[in-house]
Amino acid sequence: MTYQNQSNNNKRNRTLVPEARQALDQMKFEIANQLGVNLQQGYNGDISAKDAGRIGGNIVKKLIEQQQRQMSGK
Repeated sequence: MTYQNQSNNNKRNRTLVPEARQALDQMKFEIANQLGVNLQQGYNGDISAKDAGRIGGNIVKKLIEQQQRQMSGK
């Protein structure tokens, strides 16, 4: 069962558009900086779940805003 969970996590963490990986990473670091969270290249397992959630939540919020602007033609 653990093996399946690991496999599912790997599928979930893949970037659907590989060309977007660099832009997503840049966005992640910008948002972390705005929130005062110190991220480093590579491993960041030492940050709290709260901070990781704040970063991820803000990324999602920003992506939704960008998509809504694009869809509305603005």
